Amino acid sequence: MKKNDKFSLMGIAVSFIMAGPAEAANGWVEARSDAMGGTGVASAPYASGALINPALLARSQPDDAVTLVFPTIGAQISDKDDLRSEIDDISDDVNGYRKALNGVNPVQLFVPGSPGYRQVSGAAGDLADRLSSLKGKTASAKAGAGMVVAVPNDVLAVAFVAKANARARLSSYIDQGDIDTLRRVQAVPASVLAVDPNNLKSQGFGRAAIVSDYGVAMARQFNPGGVPISLGVTPKLQQTWLYNYTVSIYNFSSDDINSSRYRNDDTGFNVDAGMTADFGESWTVGLSGQNLFSRDIDTKEVAGVRDTYQIRPLVTAGGAWHTDLVTLSVDGDLTQTKGFKSEEASQYVGVGAEVRPLDWLAVRAGYRADVKNNDSNVFTGGVGFAPFNRVHVDLMGLYGEEQTWGAGMQLSVMF
Repeated sequence: MKKNDKFSLMGIAVSFIMAGPAEAANGWVEARSDAMGGTGVASAPYASGALINPALLARSQPDDAVTLVFPTIGAQISDKDDLRSEIDDISDDVNGYRKALNGVNPVQLFVPGSPGYRQVSGAAGDLADRLSSLKGKTASAKAGAGMVVAVPNDVLAVAFVAKANARARLSSYIDQGDIDTLRRVQAVPASVLAVDPNNLKSQGFGRAAIVSDYGVAMARQFNPGGVPISLGVTPKLQQTWLYNYTVSIYNFSSDDINSSRYRNDDTGFNVDAGMTADFGESWTVGLSGQNLFSRDIDTKEVAGVRDTYQIRPLVTAGGAWHTDLVTLSVDGDLTQTKGFKSEEASQYVGVGAEVRPLDWLAVRAGYRADVKNNDSNVFTGGVGFAPFNRVHVDLMGLYGEEQTWGAGMQLSVMF
């Protein structure tokens, strides 16, 4: 795939966040945790950790102060088949086919070897080849952004949390009858006289969703039996925008996916919750639950097609072993990550490590896998810089199977 095509597809997902009033939906973006295999339920910092597990707010250290996390952003793309480029480029083959039909003398369609005969035969064959190449291909992109204002407190730690996650998916329905018709025209151009090109049935689909959350996280630590246990909750306003781009594949343009013609929206209420427990100085376990209230939201009906976006509780368990030099972490989803009903669900596990050779430098790596085998498994990595321990800059990148790659960054300032 050409690099500019990759950036264009990723731009589809990023543009949704920029267009809305605001890694996937039902998720979060936090550069340090993303660099460590997507782990963070028990290991994320107290401020940005509120995006993952609100209980982490209560685990601030004595030297922590009011902290602003802004921005935290990230994006990921998977397009092993170069679908975004192919599905847009089909317009060239369609235009070539129509030009050949409009410019031919019908008499030449019965004369093998004539210019009109060769043009119509070649254009029909090119379009049939393009349709055949699109069968079964998909491409997807995810993007996220967020901010946190965290205020540590021994009685009740609080934070304002805002985040937006977008996901976009391109796919196609290729009607075999279209290919058969075009092959007949390729073999016998005169048969085009009995074919109406406007009756071809193949379709292109673009599904996209933005979920934006605005909430106040609250957490407190308890010490039953000498075991520090933190509990947290984030009541939040949840806004959702859905896009159902369904058109004839011969008129498909991925630039049109986020048009308001294909969009509807919904506003509701939801809750995140979580807990952590410390065992000794080096072991922490955690449990987070995002979107504890289930919601089903229908897309706008377009060309007789409607889909449903499913928001479901996402429960994740995590553990971490940490010292002044090293942190090792592991997370696993106990429930599936839902999305559009037309798509397969995923369920992730991840492992990560962070090494801090200097007070101001951290190096991170990890691995994340989908146990349902419906999303790409990825290797992750990143670095963190903390000059004067007041400003933190975190960078991450990922790469995986099926031409999956992504990047993210995060800025945190402690006052």
